[in-house]
Order: sequence, then C-alpha cells, then structure tokens
Amino acid sequence: MFFTLKPPEAKPQLPDEQIDPVYRRLREQVFLGTFIGYAGYYLVRKNFSLAMPSLIEQGYSKTDLGFALSAVALSYGISKFLMGNVSDRSNPQKFLPLGLLLAAAVCFFFGLSPWATSSIAVMYCLLFANGWFGGMGWAPCGKTMVHWFSAKERGTRMAIWNVAHNVGGGLIGPLAVLGLFLFHNDWHSVFYFPAGVATVVAVIAYLLLRDTPQSSGLPPIEVYKNDYPPNYGEALEKNLTAREIFFSYVFNNKFLWFIAVANAFVYLVRYGVIDWVPTYLVEAKGFTKEQASWAYFYCEYAGIPGTLLCGWISDKLFHGRRSPATVLFMFLTALAIVVYWLLPEKQFWTTTVILATIGFLIYGPVMMIGLHALELVPKKAAGTAAGLTGLFGYVGGTMAANIVIGFVVDHYGWNGSFVLLLMSCAAAMFFTALTGLHRTGS
Repeated sequence: MFFTLKPPEAKPQLPDEQIDPVYRRLREQVFLGTFIGYAGYYLVRKNFSLAMPSLIEQGYSKTDLGFALSAVALSYGISKFLMGNVSDRSNPQKFLPLGLLLAAAVCFFFGLSPWATSSIAVMYCLLFANGWFGGMGWAPCGKTMVHWFSAKERGTRMAIWNVAHNVGGGLIGPLAVLGLFLFHNDWHSVFYFPAGVATVVAVIAYLLLRDTPQSSGLPPIEVYKNDYPPNYGEALEKNLTAREIFFSYVFNNKFLWFIAVANAFVYLVRYGVIDWVPTYLVEAKGFTKEQASWAYFYCEYAGIPGTLLCGWISDKLFHGRRSPATVLFMFLTALAIVVYWLLPEKQFWTTTVILATIGFLIYGPVMMIGLHALELVPKKAAGTAAGLTGLFGYVGGTMAANIVIGFVVDHYGWNGSFVLLLMSCAAAMFFTALTGLHRTGS
C-alpha cells in the first residue's frame, strides 16, 4: 500500500549477469528521482519571500513578516531532525513525495484562500505547517545517496545532486513572473502556480525512486563497487532503532556538533541574503519587482557551478577534507557581501552579478556540511545526522535571518543587517575550523 512507509523487504539477489546492467540503470534513475524530487520542494518553500513586497504594501511591517517567516525555519529545522529519524526507518520512494504533496497543499491554501493572509498569526501557523512538510525532503535524499553511491564517488555525486537546491530555488523566480502573466498580475499566483508544478513533480519522483539496492535484488553498494569504508560489516546494513541512532552515532559525535553549529551561521548568511533579496533590491537598490525576481533567479543558479567547484576542491585539492574548502568559500562570501552592501543604487547588472557571486560561493559550504554529516555516521543513521545539522541551520540560522534581520532593518537600517551577515561569516569559519583536518568518506 502507498500509505505504508515501512521499507520493503530485501529481494532475492538477481543472477550475476543481471546485476551490473540493473545497477547502472537504477542508480541513474534513483539519482534523477532524488534530484527532481528535492528541486520540487524549493518550488513550495520560498514563495512567501516573493510575496512579502505585496504584503508590505498591505500594511504589514518587515518585523511582522520576518516573525511569520521564522515559522518555516523553526518547523523545518525540527522536522528535518525528527522526520529525518523517521526517514531512516521509512521507504524514501513514498516518504519524499508525501512531504512534497503536503507542502504543495499548504501553498495552494495560501494562494486560494483570503483568510490565509488575513493576519500574522494565521500566516505563522500556515508557514509552520509548510516548513514541517518541507523538512521531509532532505533526509530521504541523503539516505538514498549513501545507499546507491559509494564513498569514493559520493563527493562528486553529492555536489551534482546538491544543485537541485539551485534548480528549484531559481525556478521560483521565473515561475512567479509567469504566474503573474498567466493570472493577470494576481500576486497570490506566487503560491498556487508553483504548487501545481510541485504536485506533478511529486508524482514523477515517486515513479523514479527506489529504496535500497537490496530491495531491488542487488548487493550493497560497497560490494558492487568494492569500496569499503573503515569498520564496514554486515551489521551496518541492518536497520537501527531510534535509540541506537540517537545515542550510539549522533549525540556522542563531537565533529557532528562542530559542523552543526557552523551550519547555523552558514544558514544565517544564506537566508539572510536570499530571503531578503526581493525586499532589499526593491527598497535599497531601486529594482522593480520583476527585476528583483530575475536577480533572485541568477543568485540561485550561480550556486550550481560554485557547488560543483567546492566539491571538486574538497576531493582533489584537499584530499577529502571538507573543512578547508568550507572556510575558503565562506571567506570569499564575506568579501562578496561587502561589495554587495557598498554598491550604489540602480546598478542592475553590477548588483545582479555580485549577488550571483554570493550565490556561487554560499552553496558550496551548504553542500559540504551536509555531505560531512552523512559521512560521519553509518548509512542507516544518515538522515538523523543530516537532520541535526539542519536543526541548527534552520532553527539557529534561518530563524535569525528572518526575525533578527527583519528587526535590525526596521530599527537600524540595512547597514545593520550587513554587519550581522559579516559576523556570521566569521563565526562559520571558526566553528568549521574546529573540525581541523578531519577526513571523512574514505
């Protein structure tokens, strides 16, 4: 039954001559499913940010809207941790599309019901629900990746997969513009039009995804690739209880805690820039709403080559050490933020290029910390480990980006927000450096 999230039982192994062609086909199919499915989550995650200029015109303050938007960060972070643990014990083929369908349903309600934007309290509750369902996306993707791709190839594959953030996040800008055109400048279309696209994506993801190789009659990826991490054994292929995951592999891992704290500051920078792009560019840089939407698009899509470069540098230049690449990219991000801050008004292309540079740089550390978390624990605990870093990133980082930056801008202007962003870059570098030269995934 579709509503049974329990992982399927392992099937008898296929004949030897069938293993390689089936493995090759399913690996690419599953990778595509995780990529498309996770990109779909971004179609129903950042809609509220694009609607904020219209809501401000209706009389809401930035502090009010920042508070409402913080609900997404709070619920997403908690959900990513708790639902990540559920994901470790569920079938990703069903878990991932279910969360996407539920998040799309919330966006449909936002766009089609006037009551949805009638007060900050109502918006907060709906955004909390949206964030909770959105938190169901990353963990099943991470779990799938560590089951279908071995340690020696995982850095490159994860870097490629991670650009799903940018594909989905970038598409929301053009989809918003298209929605305004199709629905006669109805700003509510930034909610319901992308939600319709996300619903189709959920169906496609379900058709493409599979659980573990063993559930398809294939051997574990370590056996197929002859790529065994340290201490690998049959016991690591067995499902773990929630208690074992939490207390044996997650809570007692000091490196996981270091990168989790660093992630809070990385996410504060990421969303402190991106969530406020439409509002900042319109108010401080003289952009139109349409120009701001396109600048948002370029910022997201510039993260694609940046993520790939960061993954390559980590594997080739730093030989699997994740922290040096993260520190390097965060330092360059700080420099780009200074330029973004000091640029004069109405410099559309120059401002857009610098904003794209920030996007190019910030998504590398986002990917690197997620990959680092996956490699610090056994495969059966991957979702929970990623969830812990996500909890810190969204509850500690994104909430600050929503609430604190909104408050700072209202009381101290945009200059105060840039000081906060630069301090966060420094903190992210410090806590990442505490992991030293720790090497994972080999």
